[in-house]
Amino acid sequence: MIHPLPTPGFAFELLATLGNARAGILHTPHGPIPTPVFMPVGTQGTVKAMTPDELRAPPLDARIILGNTYHLYLRPGMEVVRACGGLHAMAGWDRAILTDSGGFQVFSLAKLRDIDDDGVTFRSHIDGSKHRLTPEISMQIQATLGSDIAMAFDQCPPADGAPEVIDAAMRRTTAWAHRCLAAPRAPGQALFGIVQGAIDLDRRHAHLAELAPLPFDGIAIGGLSVGEAIADMYRILDGFAHTLPVDRPRYLMGVGTPADLEHGVLAGIDMFDCVMPTRNARNGTLFTSVGRVVISNAKHRLDTGPLDPDCPCHTCATASRAYLRHLHIAGEILYNRYATLHNLTFYARHMARLRDRIMTEGTRVPA
Repeated sequence: MIHPLPTPGFAFELLATLGNARAGILHTPHGPIPTPVFMPVGTQGTVKAMTPDELRAPPLDARIILGNTYHLYLRPGMEVVRACGGLHAMAGWDRAILTDSGGFQVFSLAKLRDIDDDGVTFRSHIDGSKHRLTPEISMQIQATLGSDIAMAFDQCPPADGAPEVIDAAMRRTTAWAHRCLAAPRAPGQALFGIVQGAIDLDRRHAHLAELAPLPFDGIAIGGLSVGEAIADMYRILDGFAHTLPVDRPRYLMGVGTPADLEHGVLAGIDMFDCVMPTRNARNGTLFTSVGRVVISNAKHRLDTGPLDPDCPCHTCATASRAYLRHLHIAGEILYNRYATLHNLTFYARHMARLRDRIMTEGTRVPA
């Protein structure tokens, strides 16, 4: 069943369900995105260590990547992005891009932030310079970036925040959602809303009731994987994800491990992002079909076998564990490229297997 979304050029096609899990296609102006999907994070306009051609090539075949409003606003700045013709042209990426609003980075990275009902004043984590971010400014930055999907500016409360802190964040996020919807966007740019509420299920439902009637193209769950216990995150997902609107894509922000992704998919989530596969790769932790591999361990020093014999990526076809360990210990740039390609391929194949399971074992949705 195809659900046209509020923004022309976008539609969400639901193909099959298995319990709460869903398989579908998010249609965008830059191509279709099979869901469930993991979106590689390109914080500074690049997925670290990867070229666009490598991201596009099978078996990775990334259909959508992320850009970061906060980081790109501070560096290189919108003047540079504008001169380059937007983020797609600057990065040489012809598939879909989602940009976050900058809100999470302001609350987690910025120095001396001062929040009020209008927005946030903060000092850059790079040079301490003073800046102001409001819903309108966030939307203006994302319009300049020209992403396919923009995120509404929100306030992410700490997982252990006091009830009044969580309530204030929800109230501001709702007010800011209305302002984001009223702000100008790039032509054909979709907009997703973000539900807050920390690890309080009743607050999550209450906040969703405020946002679901608004004309967002998708709904995201924010404020998880920010320090709460994994059991609490799973409890929220199990009790809440399936209640998000069925006719729009559901996005779980900043999550997570392969096990977290599987749990999220089974709970009803369609879209995920996380720095874990790229960051862990650079730090020496690799995901394989036989579990995590810490490549610096001495047991790999003479291991001439592939990193993962079940993986078809270029790394596993050409580089032994012994060679990868040598590159990592020697600090060679090639290690980062090999490791990142493998971890992102592992995540992509993990999502593809979950999608295939839903399509094979689930119930097909009538066209």
